[in-house]
Amino acid sequence: MEPIGFAAGTLVAASLLPQVIKSWRTRSTKDLALSWTLINLAGQVLWLTYGVGIASRSLVVMSGVTIAMTLILIGLKIRHG
Repeated sequence: MEPIGFAAGTLVAASLLPQVIKSWRTRSTKDLALSWTLINLAGQVLWLTYGVGIASRSLVVMSGVTIAMTLILIGLKIRHG
């Protein structure tokens, strides 16, 4: 089941990549809702906690990757608002 978890996590993390790249290149995040990124971050932290609780390597690793990308978006939003 872990390969399926890694595949799902990769797709979820990859879904944030276009926004990270666009925000980085344009230095504009005016259309990005800070509330969305904070809610997403909270959900990913809960997924990470759950993954640790059930000892799911795929859930822990991929939630960590998604948290990192969400933190980048939050940083860009704060910096370039």
